Amino acid sequence: MGRKVLLLKESDIRSLLDARTCIDAVEEAFSSYAGGKTQLPGVIGLDVPEHRGEIHVKCGHISGAATYAIKIASGFEDNAKIGLPVNDGMVLAFDARTGAPAAFLLDNGFITDLRTGAAGAVAAKHLARQEPRVVALIGSGGQARIQVELLTHVRSFKEVRVYGRSPERARACADDLSKRPEMPEGCTFQPAASVQEAVEGADIVITVTPSREPLVRAEWISPGALIIAVGSDDPGKQELYPEVLASADRVVADSLPQCLRLGEIHHAVDKGVITEKDVSAELGEITLGRKPGRQSEDEIIVCDLTGVGVQDVAAAGVVLERAREKGLGEVVSI
Repeated sequence: MGRKVLLLKESDIRSLLDARTCIDAVEEAFSSYAGGKTQLPGVIGLDVPEHRGEIHVKCGHISGAATYAIKIASGFEDNAKIGLPVNDGMVLAFDARTGAPAAFLLDNGFITDLRTGAAGAVAAKHLARQEPRVVALIGSGGQARIQVELLTHVRSFKEVRVYGRSPERARACADDLSKRPEMPEGCTFQPAASVQEAVEGADIVITVTPSREPLVRAEWISPGALIIAVGSDDPGKQELYPEVLASADRVVADSLPQCLRLGEIHHAVDKGVITEKDVSAELGEITLGRKPGRQSEDEIIVCDLTGVGVQDVAAAGVVLERAREKGLGEVVSI
């Protein structure tokens, strides 16, 4: 008996998955994870050091979902020099009843990009001040832009300061963001000369770099700040000095077992400045209502986002459901 697989290309996937829907799907996925309704194995990491490449393989299943998914995402830093995208990838979906291939989502990394931004937005929704004024953006690449873009769906703000290793790229990022129609009216965007200049006085600090050396110091963090740490998705990456976590009022993980192996929590625990018990919650426990979000205007909170496979499953599920409703994609026999 012949089997059929749905092929979806990036243009179709972009038309099917909008930011608001992705944020909602990712928030629900975090709640499902905290509620014990998911299967989530560990991340597979593969490096190609001679070409400055890294590959992450993440997968998962949400109980009751029609499909489970496996996501392959890559980042090759030198691609920019030859005119190719730095990030790439695809998502493979399988029938949860039979294990048969159901769909190949040839998204070129779009789902990873959007669901990563969505996780930042979910963190800000529950953990940021209601009326933040200044956003510090540490990083000036594509994901940095997405983080700010999706932040607009849950918070308004007045000023964005962008720090990047390249002043030219930081300026380009600030200029690009300033032209986007979804940005808050009257918001200003400017490059910062240093990490310290960007972070001091900021209400929300978003770190989204491939750094392997800490960048943000505890003494620069203001009372009431939320630090959303995105870039440290590998055991060797680090954006925050461990003292940032040690001095915070609360530390939140997207997945505590995963954050103990990679991410900012991993480094702080290894240095002995915090213990596993100092992590107050997983983000899903907060979205599920089992633990509180922000409790005061002066509370300093660090949210460590290492990227959880159920985010990819949830986003891919939305794409597949809408593709079938609209008859998009190419069906091939295998």
